[in-house]
Amino acid sequence: MKKLIVVGAGLSGLAAAVAAAKNGAEVAVYEAAGHAGGRCRSYYDATLDAVIDNGNHLVLSGNPAVQSFLATIGAGNVLAGPNTAEFSFVDLVSGERWTIHPDNGPLPLWIFDAARRVPGTTALDYAKFGALLAAGPGATVADWVSCSGPLWEKMMRPVLLAVLNTDPAEGSAKLTAAVLKETLAKGGRAYRPRIAHPNLGLAFIEPALRFLTANRALVHFGQRLRRIVFDGNRVLALEFPESIVPVDEDTKVVLAVPPWVAEGLVPELTVPNEFRAIVNAHFKAVAPAGTPKMLGVIGGTAEWIFTFADRVSVTVSAAEKLVDRDREELACTLWGDVAKALNLPPILPVWQVVKEKRATFAATPQQDALRPKARTAWRNLVLAGDWTQTGLPATIEGALRSGFKAAALSG
Repeated sequence: MKKLIVVGAGLSGLAAAVAAAKNGAEVAVYEAAGHAGGRCRSYYDATLDAVIDNGNHLVLSGNPAVQSFLATIGAGNVLAGPNTAEFSFVDLVSGERWTIHPDNGPLPLWIFDAARRVPGTTALDYAKFGALLAAGPGATVADWVSCSGPLWEKMMRPVLLAVLNTDPAEGSAKLTAAVLKETLAKGGRAYRPRIAHPNLGLAFIEPALRFLTANRALVHFGQRLRRIVFDGNRVLALEFPESIVPVDEDTKVVLAVPPWVAEGLVPELTVPNEFRAIVNAHFKAVAPAGTPKMLGVIGGTAEWIFTFADRVSVTVSAAEKLVDRDREELACTLWGDVAKALNLPPILPVWQVVKEKRATFAATPQQDALRPKARTAWRNLVLAGDWTQTGLPATIEGALRSGFKAAALSG
C-alpha cells in the first residue's frame, strides 16, 4: 500500500489510518466535523465546567483490537478497572446489592458458589445460557433461552442490553453468541471491565492523532464528503465543498462514515436502517469512597452508573422511550436513581444530559443481515464502521476491528 485516504475520523477511521501509517503508508484523513472521535469523543462542557465524554463506553480486558490500538498509539495504561472480573449491582426496589466474582480462568467454578453468583440463581441457570453459543443467523436471543427469572433480570438482561443497545430478547442470537464466546466462555481474564480514565479523548483520540502526526499523516477537519466520483470499477475522485481530491492508481479509499451517509455516497449500498438511542446524564457530584467505578442498576430508569473523580455519569441504552423527554425531567429522574443507589442527597446537582438518537444500529437478526462487507464492488474503495460486517454488535471493539480490516484490504 502506498497511499490511503480515510474519510471519517471516528474510531474505525482512526484505526484504519493508524494501521496504515504504522505500515509506512502515506495517509490523509478527512473529517466532516471539527474534531475527531465521532461518538467516542470528549469535550469541555461549560455547564459542568468539566471535560465529559459524549457517552460512557465500556471495553473489556480481553478485547484484542482495543489492546492493539492502544499499544500502537502509545496509550497502553489509560484504562481503569478492577484486577479481577467484578460486576456490582443494586436493586432499587428491594434494596439488595450484590457483586458477581467470576473465575479468572475458563472453568466457571464461581457459578457453584452462592456468594459469587447472582442472588436467587442456581448453577443450572447459567449452564442453560450455553445454548446461545450454537446460535446462527436469523434467530433472536428469546428463540434460544428463557428471558425471565433472576439470572435474566439481575445480570443477563442489563449486560446484554448494554452490549446490544437493543432489547436483548429481540436481539440477534448470533451477535450475542459472538460476544459470549469472546468473554464469558474464556473466563474472567477476558472480561474484566475497563473504563477510560479520565476520559475517552485522552485514552483513544488524542494519542491516535499524535501518532498520525508523528507518522506524517495529514488530518483535515471540517471536510464533509459531498460526492464520490466513480469511473468503471474504481473511485476516481472525492468531492468536498471547497476542493476535489483526485484518487490515483496508487491510492485506496476507506469510507468510515455513518451508514446513512455511506448509503447516500455509494450506489446500491445496503446498510442497516433501524437505530437505537442512548441517553447519558452527567452530574457534578462526587461518589462516596468505595463506590464501584461501574454499578448496574435494577428497577430504575438509570441502567449503569459510572463514577469519576469529578462527576457521576449515567447511561440508558435502547432509550427510545426517553430520548424525546424534557432534559430537566430526565435529569431529575436519573439523579433520583443515582441518589438512591449511592446514598447521596436527593437535591439535583449541576447536570448535563446528552442524547444520541441514532447511537447504534438495532442489533436484531434482520438488521444484522443488512450489514455490508468491508470490500466493495470498486477495487479501491473499502468500508469501515461498527455497522459493517464485523461479527460483533456496535461496540468499540467492533469499530476498531473494522478499521484494521479496511487497512489490511487496502494494502
